[in-house]
Amino acid sequence: MVKKLIVIISVFTIIILAADISNIFAQGLPMVNSIEVRGLKRIEEGAVKAKITHKTGESLANEKTTNDIKNIYKMGYFDDVSVEVEPFEGGVKLIYLIREKPTIIKLDFQGNDEFEDAKLKEKITVTAGAIADTVLIQDNAEKLHSFYEEEGYWLAKVVPVIKRVNDDEVTLTYQIDEGPKIKIKDVVIEGNKEISKKEIKKAIKTTDWWIFSFITSSGYYKKAEMNSDVEKIKDLYYNKGFINIAVSEPKIELNKGKDRMVITITVSEGKQYKVASVNITGYKAYKEEELKPLIELKANDVFNRRILRQDINELTEAYSEKGYALASVSPEVLPDDSKLNVKITYKIEEGAVYNIGRIEISGNTKTIDKVIRREVRLDEGDKFNSKLLKRSYERITNLQYFETVDLVPKPKQEEKVLDVDIKVKERPTGSISVGGGYSSVDGAMGMFDVTQGNLFGRGQYIRLRSELGTRVTYYELAFRDPWFMDKPISFGASIYRTTRQYGQYDKKATGFDVSFGKDFSEYVKGSITYNFENADISNIDPDASELVKEQQGKKITSSITPGLVRDSRDNYLDPHKGSKNAFYVTYAGVGGDNYFVKVNLDSAWFFPIYDNTFSIRGRYGFGEGVNGKKLPLYERYYVGGIYTIRGLGFGEGGPKDSSGDPMGGKQQILFNTEFIYPLISELKLKGLVFFDSGMAYDSLKEAELRYTTGLGFRWISPVGPLRIEWGYNLKPKEGEGKSRFEFTIGSFF
Repeated sequence: MVKKLIVIISVFTIIILAADISNIFAQGLPMVNSIEVRGLKRIEEGAVKAKITHKTGESLANEKTTNDIKNIYKMGYFDDVSVEVEPFEGGVKLIYLIREKPTIIKLDFQGNDEFEDAKLKEKITVTAGAIADTVLIQDNAEKLHSFYEEEGYWLAKVVPVIKRVNDDEVTLTYQIDEGPKIKIKDVVIEGNKEISKKEIKKAIKTTDWWIFSFITSSGYYKKAEMNSDVEKIKDLYYNKGFINIAVSEPKIELNKGKDRMVITITVSEGKQYKVASVNITGYKAYKEEELKPLIELKANDVFNRRILRQDINELTEAYSEKGYALASVSPEVLPDDSKLNVKITYKIEEGAVYNIGRIEISGNTKTIDKVIRREVRLDEGDKFNSKLLKRSYERITNLQYFETVDLVPKPKQEEKVLDVDIKVKERPTGSISVGGGYSSVDGAMGMFDVTQGNLFGRGQYIRLRSELGTRVTYYELAFRDPWFMDKPISFGASIYRTTRQYGQYDKKATGFDVSFGKDFSEYVKGSITYNFENADISNIDPDASELVKEQQGKKITSSITPGLVRDSRDNYLDPHKGSKNAFYVTYAGVGGDNYFVKVNLDSAWFFPIYDNTFSIRGRYGFGEGVNGKKLPLYERYYVGGIYTIRGLGFGEGGPKDSSGDPMGGKQQILFNTEFIYPLISELKLKGLVFFDSGMAYDSLKEAELRYTTGLGFRWISPVGPLRIEWGYNLKPKEGEGKSRFEFTIGSFF
């Protein structure tokens, strides 16, 4: 009876409320007189109300109510959102009833034997204290699975387990079944006829497991990498005219032991297409004869999508260098299957000419604005030029003050201006280094170095360095200001003291130099340097030649060196393209005891080959005494070692005395070629192979070119560029080694 009574009362109450609300609606749309949010515990009420479009004093609208519920749901913090309506002061009160998602109070992992919890936490974004959002939790399970895949655990399983502690709190456990580590036994290519398996495998990153996979992280299946490889195979075929290429999803088969996999990729090549014709439309700022030379694809060529993209870039660049910041080029490729050719039309949309608006710099917490701004090759109000914008990026990067540099153009179409945001991230420019090493030139050595490359954020450089070694002792204090007194003139000065052991004598010297430089154009710079050095030749071997003995004692060198350099490298520390060509003439005789002339030519060129770099460098040096004086021993050219011909010992590539000790030459010729390729991009670690040739000589009649080859590693380490190289002497002479390991920290070749 009690239950029946409660039901009757409840029904009666609902009927009364419905009658009241109907009454309100009968008089027209009710007015919203109050809005209330109930159920919040952790989320601020203001954040929820900001998503509600209903306002007090407005009529109730079902469409707004529905949208409000959707907007609140999108916040991602709630399991349930509903709305109730109550009569209130002649209108209605809207009550948003909300049930918050619980909070994750504990996050852990189970089943992970190969990786620590801390390592796995680095790979996910969900943390203790976060909202228990099922989508976020599942996304992070996928991230963990991808991480295991990349580490070779292709059969790994990751299942999130949520345990409710109470209505508001849960614990999250990622249950992991790692499975065995699976190596790639083979990558099989099927269906290819026109392109060899070797060429296809060379184009992709997924490879068989090999002994150095622990360094390169190759040899394991990675889904994202495999998807990228499928596209690379397609690109390879597109670039050879096979426009109907189809590549299957990779098929993966495990061996019985489930520790090896074979990946099979099937291709359907189709037919090869040629170019029937090439046309351009939409151009006004240029004449057709000006644009045609920019296009590499020609009629009767095999179709090549890489060259097509290159042509698009060239055309776009031509317009953007002329101020057309939003110019676009769209290719229309019309195939004719019966003739196996394609008609290509480059459709140009020029847009308007833009000027540079505001140039804003951000992220420079230490470096003052003007140090960055003076490297920008565009001024506010100038006509936009993409070439100068790229050059600005190169120059700012070459300062070596920043980890990252981003130049973000922001066009304003109505004003026809383009703002440029320069965003940088500072890197440490000061360092204290204590270490040691070995090189064939200086032997074993210890080093102490204090350097600040961006003094007080003004772009100035100061360095205190000392080296203590078996063959050389060196102390130096150097200062350089690239904008002396805020003028486009560089200034440098240094003082030094050094002791070096040569084969038959020792040299002790104290000196200083002062230099000034000025840019003559974007890539060309001139300089002039004055050097004063007081040198002492001592500890001469009793069996030394007369040339050595007659130079015993102290002599002062007072010299001046004008120089001219053209440097268009994209990166001074690790160039990928461009060149550096330098010419220096030294004249000693501005006072002092030594009188001589030295001429040095140095030309280095860098060519990009995809992610690799091919470089070739040639050097020539000439020295001769003047006014009846001889060229000092320590000014002669000693060829051999990591800075000249790798694989030869110091001075082995030049004249020797009767005892076989290096004498150096009055002239030198050097050629170095390198092929540099990335090993671990994230660590800036690269490998290289090289071929060197050269010699030092007094007379060409007695000269003999020396040849070496070898390989090595380059690493841009926190303390500076590191070189480890092994050179093989292709034709060793008596007393010479067949090969040499070389190690140094300093500038790259």
